[in-house]
Amino acid sequence: MQAIPCPSCRQTMAKQRFERTLGGEVVLDLCFACQGIWFDGYESLQITPGGIVELFRLIHEHRDEPRQPLADPLRCPRCDERLLHGQDLAKPGGRFNYHRCLQQHGRFITFAQFMIEKGFVRQLTAAEIGTLAARVGTVRCTGCGAPVDIRRDHACSHCRAPIAILDPEAVEQALARYRQAEVKRTTVDVEALGDAIVMREREKSRRARERRDEVPDIDLGDLIAAGAELVWKLLRH
Repeated sequence: MQAIPCPSCRQTMAKQRFERTLGGEVVLDLCFACQGIWFDGYESLQITPGGIVELFRLIHEHRDEPRQPLADPLRCPRCDERLLHGQDLAKPGGRFNYHRCLQQHGRFITFAQFMIEKGFVRQLTAAEIGTLAARVGTVRCTGCGAPVDIRRDHACSHCRAPIAILDPEAVEQALARYRQAEVKRTTVDVEALGDAIVMREREKSRRARERRDEVPDIDLGDLIAAGAELVWKLLRH
């Protein structure tokens, strides 16, 4: 798969592979110098919950590395056109920023904004910003790295990203949520499987009665065979 340049610094981005929800894998392009991710198409929505946890761990491993400020403008690594700034709202993270290609080649998002999107980062309330401003006049924007004077602004004047922090409680809740979702995704629900087997055999019996006007005998072998077939179908998914 061809390497692509970072939309900001234009250096070659590193490729990382993660499991895809419907099978296969998602290959993401990351720039650790700019702390940004390039998503082709809808890759952000296609990563499994376990893949999101793995991506968070990777981001966390590089948290202390020097970060370059984002270029202006950012350019699409596919067509080199200027990326358009956008905002969206995610639960429970809140409002986050990204830059997208008008030719629909994909979008670029910083590590911090991605963590807001996925609920690992919490945005500060106005009261919390006021308390912080009394102790620290300027903070670095989580969206683009620019300085923000929080005594005057409650969002970055450059990229309009809100003031946010990596809250340990938010991280713990997000990790628990994604881990539970991954367990649910990869575990066969025995009770649901049993219900499906019974319903399937009832439906077969009903159809048999309609054809022969009599109730057929259903032995243990039928249930085992039906159950094995359903388990195999679930495991293949």
